[in-house]
Amino acid sequence: MAGLPPRKRIEDVELMRALAHPLRSALVDHLMAVGPRTASECATAVGSTASNCSWHLRQLAQHGLVERVEGEDGRERPWRACQVGIEFGDDPDLRGARLAVVGTTLAREKELTERYLDAADRLDKDWRDASGINTYSLRVTAAELDELVRGIDALVRPYVSTIREDAPGGALSVHLGLRAFPRVDTEGKPST
Repeated sequence: MAGLPPRKRIEDVELMRALAHPLRSALVDHLMAVGPRTASECATAVGSTASNCSWHLRQLAQHGLVERVEGEDGRERPWRACQVGIEFGDDPDLRGARLAVVGTTLAREKELTERYLDAADRLDKDWRDASGINTYSLRVTAAELDELVRGIDALVRPYVSTIREDAPGGALSVHLGLRAFPRVDTEGKPST
């Protein structure tokens, strides 16, 4: 993955709290997915108002997550994400804030999945055929899981919207979620 920009590592509780807000999380996610957009364009994408999005974008800018860029017509200035991915530190003192962000992220993934399922019949057949919702139950060691996750990341990362400069015509913004963790039973013990 040489040459690809790193993810922004977040270890600040205030920044995590900002990302735990559903609208702010949706705005950062949208801008990372599609590139620079105005507050009005963001509002349409995330289901809010332009003024509400504008206020939250300014809050995100204070945390260094988004910034203003020059627009094409000079009238409206779009916003863009300042990073191409986010990862969280593992400081035990930040566990509550990290879990709040993860909960918001999972809710966003659920919303995006539901939107796709609601619209799938109206998509071109090629896009319906190329889409997939798959789950797997694996039996691996911790080292193998780490290797697998890193390998998938290495495969996917060059296609990240804000990194990719050679996207062919007809390319769309696509959501890809990955979760990999030990299965845990109802008593909190790893399943064997």
